[in-house]
Amino acid sequence: MEDDDRRVLDLVKELVHRLHYSSTRSIPTTSNPSLHSSSAVPTQQHHYNQALKYSIRILSSRMTPSISADETAMAESIKRRLASAGKSSEALTFADLYSKFASKTGPGSAKNKWAVLYLLKTISEDRKSQKSLHQNRISNGFLNSVLAGGLPAFADNSDLRDNYGGFSKLNKNLGDGVFNEKFVDLRGLTENIKNLRGFNDNTPGSINFPKLEKNLGDGILSDNSDNLWGLSENKRTLRGLGDNSRSFGGWDNLEKGWNGAVLMVAKDPENIRDMAYREFADLVKEENDVSEEVLVRDVLYACQGIDGKYVKFDEKVDGYVLIELIKVPRATRVMVQKLCELGWLFRKVKGYIMESMDRFPSEDVGTVGQAFCAALQDELSEYYKLLAVLEAQAMNPIPLVSENASSGNYLSLRRLSVWFAEPMVKMRLMAVLADSCKVLKGGAMAGAIHIHAQHGDPLVSDFMKRLLRRVCSPLFEMVRSWVLEGELEDIFSEFFVLSQPVKAESLWREGYQLHSAMLPSFISHSLAQLILRTGKSINFLRVCCEDRGWAAAATEAAVAAGTTTRRGGLGYGETDALESLVTEAAKRIDKHLLDVMYKQYKFKEHCLAIKRYLLLGQGDFVQYLMDIVGPELSEPANTISSFKLAGLLESAIRSSNAQYDDPDVLDRLRLKMMPHNTGDRGWDVFSLEYDPRVPLNTVFTESVMERYLRIFNFLWKLRRVEHALIGAWKTMKPNRVTSRFSSKLPHAVQLQLILTSRKCQVLWDEMNHFVSNLQYYIMFEVLEVSWSNFSMEMEVAKDLDDLLGAHEKYLHSIVEKSLLGGRSQNLKNALFLIFDLILLFISHADRLYEGINELQSRATDSSLPSKDKAKLLRQSNKRSLEPASWLGEGRKDLTKYAGDFLQNMGQEIDAISKEYSVVSEGFISQLPVQQHIDLKFLMFRLDFTEFYSRIVLCYLTPRPSNCMVFPLRKEAFAT
Repeated sequence: MEDDDRRVLDLVKELVHRLHYSSTRSIPTTSNPSLHSSSAVPTQQHHYNQALKYSIRILSSRMTPSISADETAMAESIKRRLASAGKSSEALTFADLYSKFASKTGPGSAKNKWAVLYLLKTISEDRKSQKSLHQNRISNGFLNSVLAGGLPAFADNSDLRDNYGGFSKLNKNLGDGVFNEKFVDLRGLTENIKNLRGFNDNTPGSINFPKLEKNLGDGILSDNSDNLWGLSENKRTLRGLGDNSRSFGGWDNLEKGWNGAVLMVAKDPENIRDMAYREFADLVKEENDVSEEVLVRDVLYACQGIDGKYVKFDEKVDGYVLIELIKVPRATRVMVQKLCELGWLFRKVKGYIMESMDRFPSEDVGTVGQAFCAALQDELSEYYKLLAVLEAQAMNPIPLVSENASSGNYLSLRRLSVWFAEPMVKMRLMAVLADSCKVLKGGAMAGAIHIHAQHGDPLVSDFMKRLLRRVCSPLFEMVRSWVLEGELEDIFSEFFVLSQPVKAESLWREGYQLHSAMLPSFISHSLAQLILRTGKSINFLRVCCEDRGWAAAATEAAVAAGTTTRRGGLGYGETDALESLVTEAAKRIDKHLLDVMYKQYKFKEHCLAIKRYLLLGQGDFVQYLMDIVGPELSEPANTISSFKLAGLLESAIRSSNAQYDDPDVLDRLRLKMMPHNTGDRGWDVFSLEYDPRVPLNTVFTESVMERYLRIFNFLWKLRRVEHALIGAWKTMKPNRVTSRFSSKLPHAVQLQLILTSRKCQVLWDEMNHFVSNLQYYIMFEVLEVSWSNFSMEMEVAKDLDDLLGAHEKYLHSIVEKSLLGGRSQNLKNALFLIFDLILLFISHADRLYEGINELQSRATDSSLPSKDKAKLLRQSNKRSLEPASWLGEGRKDLTKYAGDFLQNMGQEIDAISKEYSVVSEGFISQLPVQQHIDLKFLMFRLDFTEFYSRIVLCYLTPRPSNCMVFPLRKEAFAT
């Protein structure tokens, strides 16, 4: 074993000799040169001894380089360097030699081939860098390799003592010719290296360099070198350099421990900083169980949602944490935790995308949600590209310190924090959006995302706009399709317009509605209403009017707005273009719809027909109809034939100016018998109806026609009362009553007859005054004024909604002014009670004058034969309401029964008159308190003599002795 150590020592001496002396060396190159020859220069001999000590120390140490032992990478690096220097032929030669060198295996081949390549590369770099430096300095390439984790330099410790505290003069006493910058005669280098193979292995049979060092210390090289006994101490002092001080303040210990060869640095002042970083690196390695490169890789894994070796996801903490068992500084742990926030955000965003895509066919996701997930996925794709670049940089080792490496493509935790600054903002924003959109869809989701776009940071604003263009694409496509085509492609109920299946007559009012919950905040409510009406107009024209002219109007609107009718013509951020398109489309389509309603379906003509017939505006038709159907309607309702009434209606049309109306209008006019109860007369159940048909039934709906029916029943009853009063007046002509009959009666009966007739005439006059003025008010102040206002509003209507609103206002005005509204129920009840009292009075008046006529007839024919009297008696029994027994006993009985009859009728008329006065005065007294409607015209017409106001005043104030209510009323009407 000692022979092997001595043989290795000889090889080392040979290698040092060849590297130390130049081609003009004075010492002969023998296998065992005499180091103490008298011809040897003392200075060269001294440095040769130091180089040999240094070589033995390095070979016996356990130092390992910081670079990876990658033979192929080293060869490629050399080839690239040669190729970049313009030495292509030399690069090819090196490649050929390296292939032969690498392919050689077995006995005699080098095991650590990468070390040989590394040595050659270092020598080449040293030769290149030393051209401009002093020839006697130690190779700067070796020094750089030392600072990079390779081999240290050497020098005499006296230099160190002389320069303690300043490193700029440490190398001033280095001898000349330590290493020549040109290495020659390296032919024996490969062979010597072969004998040194495996020197750093611990396998059996390898060279034991620590033992060799010990033998050297015992004096094996004592005749050729000096002071080798301090080599081990110097080594321990060198190893403890980083332990004794965090800076360079512990050089005293270094000075005391070095008696032989010591660590030496170059004159370069920058090496002070290099040594400081080297010391710091040693401290970090001792304090950390994990290197920074490993932590960087784990952070990159965590940012992809993958657990690393030391950084894992903790469910309890809900985040990525560095496991507690690993020993790292607190600052490093905090930085790792902050960087791993990006991974936590990534998990939330990725989880939302996966969850949404898994349940996409369901309605709670929708096309807007799918577009949102696609936009997030695109952003994650860009994020993946960044991670790929960072992972490539993470493969490069982190250098200790070097001006060339400070800007290289390596990755540290601090560099990673800079790289993650922008992705952190975007990922945090995407995570917030994912959380806020979990329970949203459609327009509500787009509105929620739009709120986050209102940000002052240009980065956030641009990112949100790019995201919203993708998210709002399905929504704007729905708007375009709805406004220009009337198609609602909303499978998942995401649009702010809702549709439901309804009948054609309810399509406009109930078919489509605005869903406010799905209205995004970047579309105003007024614009949404315009969008809703435009699509409704197209569908109304298509379904109800069977019209296709809207297509040309939609195309013209798109051209006028400067957009296109194709898909994708609108997008987020183009609100002005959207508003312009909707406005142009609504203006043209609504105009076309009104033209169709007015011209093709004659809406105005049908409204006028309803006014004429249902609102009794056609006077001659109404009067003739009432004359011919009056006898039939006086019968019980269950005995009246509808077919007979329909024939009478047709006769009334042909006998009046109604026959000249449009046949389509007359064909829609029909007779209707309302449901009736036992005891109802034909007057109570008779009515007219008008069939509007499609599309007019959109305006004249069932509820609207019911209100028209209520108005018709009121007007029909008013006309019936007026017609009955006119008929009663025909039987009240005084000339027929008081002519010959009054002279044949006793004076008392004659006075009673005149008094009863006068009561009847005064009450009729009072009732006729009320009915006539009410009739004039309804016809002129209500119907005609409302129709005039409705006609003007029809002319200025811009769309179907305006037309519906005008008609609704017209109908509401008639109902309210006619006292048929909900807030006029008391007036309505009082008015209908007045009508009933008038009809009751008319029936009593008919009885009175029929009895008077019968009495006159009996008195005149009292002289007829018995046979004629019996015949006349039978005829009178059929006509009179009471038995005619009071006419059968002669003149005395005639006088008695006439007095009783007139007295009873007078009492009944007085009762009716008293009740009518109370009801009418109460009705008029309520008119001024009706604040919701203007009734001053009606009050003026009913009380133009201020008679009723005086009556009310008498009732409200203490009545004086001379205040006579009824005489005053009679005088007023008598005059």
